[in-house]
Amino acid sequence: MNPYVLATLLSSLGLGTTLTFASSHWLLAWMGLEINTLAIVPLMAQHHHPRAVEATTKYFLTQATAAAVILFASTTNAWTTGEWDMTNMSNPTATAMILAALALKIGLAPMHFWMPEVLQGLDLLTGLILSTWQKLAPLALIIQTAQAFDPLLLSALGLMSTLVGGWGGLNQTQLRKILAYSSIAHMGWMIIVLQYAPQLTLLALLMYVLMTSAAFLTLKFSSATKINTLATTWSKSPVLTTTAALVLLSLGGLPPLTGFMPKWFILQELAKQGLPLTATVMALAALISLYFYLRLCYTMTLTISPNTTTSTTPWRTQPTQNLLPLALSTVMALGLLPITPTIMTLVT
Repeated sequence: MNPYVLATLLSSLGLGTTLTFASSHWLLAWMGLEINTLAIVPLMAQHHHPRAVEATTKYFLTQATAAAVILFASTTNAWTTGEWDMTNMSNPTATAMILAALALKIGLAPMHFWMPEVLQGLDLLTGLILSTWQKLAPLALIIQTAQAFDPLLLSALGLMSTLVGGWGGLNQTQLRKILAYSSIAHMGWMIIVLQYAPQLTLLALLMYVLMTSAAFLTLKFSSATKINTLATTWSKSPVLTTTAALVLLSLGGLPPLTGFMPKWFILQELAKQGLPLTATVMALAALISLYFYLRLCYTMTLTISPNTTTSTTPWRTQPTQNLLPLALSTVMALGLLPITPTIMTLVT
């Protein structure tokens, strides 16, 4: 892609998200979301592969539907209240519709069906943008309007997303689909604690972005998109294979890695709020997710690739990509647990 076009599209992505962050008016927020969607569509379709075009079409249709519902619901709310301000959401129908539309935008269960299919059709870097940057604007809107939403509905969305994210990833062989289900499960963790401690939602989002970036960049470096390709990576780059396995365990939330911190805080907060049953279900759902991360680690570190492997073994050429983002995100995805006391003072 032409570097000028790429720069324009990436700056438009930044502009759309910033607009949504800065707005307290529904029309401006909607405009930011639309700019965001339109900026990523050419990035998704740039490879001209039928799969990429199909994924782009699916993504565009779901995002356009969600945007239309947001516009309709905010108009309805403005009609009954007389103003477009986000803080004044007194119409229950409009509030429920906006939550459903924003859940569709970030891929919360049961509006998650587009997410694995779309991610599977994209290259790893565009998939990384879709899994991290594209979640920021809708999540910012959910956090801003959280007080207006029905707490039971938020809890149901969070629980269902963690369960679906764990359950759906069990049977997958494609790494991008596994990361899509991982994304759905992490979104569930963010939503479940939103009504009690929004700062923990932001902490979980930050950690999720770090760990997902490390995972995607590692897969990009080793050109792996299927599980059986992972079995050949240890001979090519043993150190990267070790850190990749640790990053996956961090995504699963195992101590002493970074991913344990947000899960620990969220379970503690749920217990504080007198919801031991919810906390137990969330912890058990995290175990289901951990199973498929462990499966990837097992393939990577404890199996030797069979002679009849269908994957193409990559040449041991010098890498051309910049390794600084990979190194930084991996270090942060593995080693931030010791600063937990500092973070605790900030979020409590």
